[in-house]
Amino acid sequence: METESGVPVTPVPLAARLGIPSGPLFFPVTAYGRDGSVDLDVYRAHVRRGVEAGAAAVFACCGTGEFHALTPEEFEACVRAAVEEAEGRVPVVAGAGYGTALAVRYARVAEAAGADGLLAMPPYLVLAGQEGLLRHYREVAAATALPVIVYQRDNAVFTPESVVELARTDGVIGFKDGLGDLDLMQRIVSAVRTEVPGGFLYFNGLPTAEQTQLAYRAIGVPLYSSAVFCFAPEIALAFHQGLESGDTAIAHRLLDGFYRPFVELRAQGRGYAVALVKAGVRLRGLDVGEVRPPLHEPTEDHVKQLAELIERGYALLEENSGDGDQVKAESK
Repeated sequence: METESGVPVTPVPLAARLGIPSGPLFFPVTAYGRDGSVDLDVYRAHVRRGVEAGAAAVFACCGTGEFHALTPEEFEACVRAAVEEAEGRVPVVAGAGYGTALAVRYARVAEAAGADGLLAMPPYLVLAGQEGLLRHYREVAAATALPVIVYQRDNAVFTPESVVELARTDGVIGFKDGLGDLDLMQRIVSAVRTEVPGGFLYFNGLPTAEQTQLAYRAIGVPLYSSAVFCFAPEIALAFHQGLESGDTAIAHRLLDGFYRPFVELRAQGRGYAVALVKAGVRLRGLDVGEVRPPLHEPTEDHVKQLAELIERGYALLEENSGDGDQVKAESK
């Protein structure tokens, strides 16, 4: 089976593909040229490198990809490009957001472009009650045949009872948390487990999710987004493999020596969860351009600190590899 563009499509449902965390979930940045327009060639290279580096899925045009800054035409072009570069090797999930009418429109555009699923982001601006939020996401889920992951953050915060209702909604396969309230998430996981047995998926969607993933994993949230994978895939992979294999030593080493300092640097500027990641991609040799307003670029000093931190992160990987070689030598 193929899409209209000739890209092969796997018959395996998205939930099953995401439920086996073979690698980090990749949220590519959107590349812009010098004139500020989307640079699809560079974007394709970015997506292709991520897939080849071991990403388990591509989440195109989501938060890290500046969904908020893209026109519908740019969104469609980027999603289609991501689908074509993934070539069916990993699923492509596209963002969808704003008010209900526009979220439905973006969902249908993503479906036409060949996406495998949707990450439904918070509605624009308004603070809605639980009834209104449920109606919004149900309409988005009903608009296409694509599976939907609901993203909790900012003005879209759910009670456990509401997430149970989402889990019962046709087409909704998962819930991504960008709020960071572990008590609420534990109650959500418990409520859904009790009321809706099955394979509902949970994702840690906090910025630099690795920093909190040990805690999230303990309450039943095994999947997480990795912005670091955009510019340092080997570091992100080493951390992910450490979690999967139970190697807490490498996980703690990377947390202490790389992720915690990165989070502290990220906290130095508003919007750095995107802008600093984009700077990292540029530092690694791929010119993806600057962020679009209202985001702004990191300062020169912060970029310098990021470069030093990336170098330190790779040095930690070499130290870990050396430790492994030493263990092998001693066991002979």
